[in-house]
Amino acid sequence: VQLQASGGGLVQAGGSLRLSCIVSGSIVGVDIMGWYRQAPGKQRVPVATITSKGATSYSDSVKGRFTIARDNAKNTVYLQMNSLKPEDTAVYYCAANYGRIVWGQGTPVTVSS
Repeated sequence: VQLQASGGGLVQAGGSLRLSCIVSGSIVGVDIMGWYRQAPGKQRVPVATITSKGATSYSDSVKGRFTIARDNAKNTVYLQMNSLKPEDTAVYYCAANYGRIVWGQGTPVTVSS
């Protein structure tokens, strides 16, 4: 199984981006999928997760601004990011729990002030 993340880029503060994570295999049976981010010099931290039943959770820093969604028919997980702030600058990774965590390659997001 491979995860391919895309959609990152450079955006001004207050702008929006939508990240996509396409999975090479089916995600129907994957209970938890998520987005994580790693800022320069910092550890990778969770941003948002979504279960197979559609239950979502968010870190406090993005709650109300980011939305995670999954499309099982397209084997894709999305992260809609609105009202972006410079502190959201990081490399964003998608992950899927197939009994072991499988990571995507990361897509960089830079928010300018």
